[in-house]
Amino acid sequence: MSELRRTPIRRLVLAFTITAGFMVVEAIVGFLSGSLALLADAGHMLADAAALALAMIAQRIASQQRTRARTYGYRRAEVLAAFANGVALALTAVWIFGEAVQRFNEPRPIDGTAMTATAAAGLVVNLVAAAVLSFGDKGHNINTRAALAHVLSDALGSVGAIVGGVLVLSLGWTRADPIISGVIALLICWGGFKLVRDTSHVLMEGSPIEIDIAHVEETLLKVPGVVGFHDLHVWSISEGFDVLTVHIVIARGFHGTDVVQAVAARMREAHGLEHCTIQPEPSSEPQLVPLRRKSQGENPSTSNEGKP
Repeated sequence: MSELRRTPIRRLVLAFTITAGFMVVEAIVGFLSGSLALLADAGHMLADAAALALAMIAQRIASQQRTRARTYGYRRAEVLAAFANGVALALTAVWIFGEAVQRFNEPRPIDGTAMTATAAAGLVVNLVAAAVLSFGDKGHNINTRAALAHVLSDALGSVGAIVGGVLVLSLGWTRADPIISGVIALLICWGGFKLVRDTSHVLMEGSPIEIDIAHVEETLLKVPGVVGFHDLHVWSISEGFDVLTVHIVIARGFHGTDVVQAVAARMREAHGLEHCTIQPEPSSEPQLVPLRRKSQGENPSTSNEGKP
């Protein structure tokens, strides 16, 4: 929870203000100049503003204390927000690509000067917003990085719009605008795909990418007193909060509490797993008592020594 409290909510608010403010300007200029690239970039900035607003809401929800109904708290809220951001990116890309195809088939006149100048200003705005979100070395999680991915992909869109404006001004090639818009759509779609892929992996409780389950199994079997295990599960509640549960089989002659403590220490040292639930179980191997045949001439009192 301390990591969540360090997350810079003020950066999200500032980035949202910058992005939403310029989005209106870019949409107006894009409509008046006839540039699809600017309209696409404005639509992308609208998705950025929505993503930042969603990130702020999710961040506030995720920082709430755990309850009896939600024993892990609300940390999954940031993962859900990042998933929604990825879907929003993909939908934005589909809309841009459809418009680009139509504009390519039916070219329209474009004001190249207004397009280039506005795109250049949009690039500066996106870079400022990206700097605000990435400043510092603390408080970064999957939710803030999802918002940063929106802003950076929008910066690429602004670069494309600048290139399209230059081509329109220098060569009068109006089809450059829908072509650049299509490229922007592909970049946006790729960013959305990665966000959906990573967050859906967490939501489906897949094993953390940075943890090798085979290595975890080897570590378990190397702990003294562990002869086997079953029901091993490793998943993430949210980024940086990985969880392990396992049933371990204790060898005879070892105390379950001591072995559990040793396993937890090794998981923490070798794999960085702080939240481990370990259930000890006794070995099911039968305990055999060796018997010795009495030899001839052996004193019966000797063979029965120690018996009551």
